[in-house]
Order: sequence, then structure tokens, then C-alpha cells
Amino acid sequence: MTKPPANAIRSKGRPLRADAQRNMEAILSAAKAVFETEGVDAPVRDIAAAAGVGMGTLYRHFPQRADLISGVLRSEIDACADAAATLAAEHDPIEALHAWILRYAFFIGTKRGLSSVLHSGDPAYKTLPDYFEQRFKPVLRSLLAAAAEAGEARSGVDPDDLLNAIGCLGMRTSAGSSEQTARMVSLLVDGLRYKPDR
Repeated sequence: MTKPPANAIRSKGRPLRADAQRNMEAILSAAKAVFETEGVDAPVRDIAAAAGVGMGTLYRHFPQRADLISGVLRSEIDACADAAATLAAEHDPIEALHAWILRYAFFIGTKRGLSSVLHSGDPAYKTLPDYFEQRFKPVLRSLLAAAAEAGEARSGVDPDDLLNAIGCLGMRTSAGSSEQTARMVSLLVDGLRYKPDR
């Protein structure tokens, strides 16, 4: 289950009301779709219209554009990270690892426009790189450990090294190149299967 974005908790520690939570989720979903088609500089009114909320509601949840961009990124990071548990429950360890690596590679590729804001110097985004690592490193470490324990992958793989490698593959993902990305991920996973002690 996807974790609620940080905005879902009020500064006083109280959770949002159900209707406010629905509005925020609708805004994040609409923003994601609009950003993917029009870019992160798309008019905020387009996002509000797509979400079916008024401008006041949007600004109440996300006072600045940076808050909205950050909210979308956190929501997408959570969805990708949380998918690991579902995959692990539904597949053998190496298959779950393969499926999650592929999902992560596509996540990196399709979020290039959003991720560029991380290097903009805006202090609103300064916590996102740490959040990225906090969510993805434990997930990948767990999937690697399960595959190694099952005898399906080599042990001792550094999650940082693998995240960087997958990130490089993901940056090649664009319209029409998803099949190539899938092939490259398969080659990477084949490398994880190799165990020199055989």
C-alpha cells in the first residue's frame, strides 16, 4: 500500500480528513499526468481542473509549485518502493528482483523531467535525494538478500552500485525504447545470477 505523502500529516501531527486526503491524492494524480504531458512548468490551473478541485484547495495543500513537484516525486518514489513487497509475495526471489529492477528503471526514465528539479538549487527539494535513498536502498537490499538466500543470485552486491547501474539504464528509457531497456535489465539480472564459486 502506498504511503501517504508527507503533506498528508498536518504540522500539528493530525491526519487529514478523508475528503481532504482524497483531494490531495486527486491533485497529485492530476499533477503527475499534467507534468508528464506538459512539463513541470504547466499552468497550475490545468492541474486543478484535471483534479476537479478549485485553486484554493490546490494552494491549501501545495502553496508553492515546488511543494507540488516534491509531492508528486515523493508519491512516485513511494509507489515504486512499495511495489517490492507485492512482487516479493507474488514471485520467486530472483523474479521479484528482476521485476522490481525493471520497474525502477522505467521510473528513472519516465521521471527525468521531474528529477531535473533536484539539481535546480531550490531548497524545497533538498530533502528529496535523502528520501530517495531511504526508500530505495532498503528495498533493493531486501530483494537482493532474498535472491541470494534462495541461491538464485550472487551475494555481496552493493545496493548503491546496483541503483547507480539501473539508473544509467533507466536514463535511456524514452518513448519507443522500453523494449531495449527491458533487454538491458535482463542482461543485468543475468549478471546477478552469476556465481563464480560454481
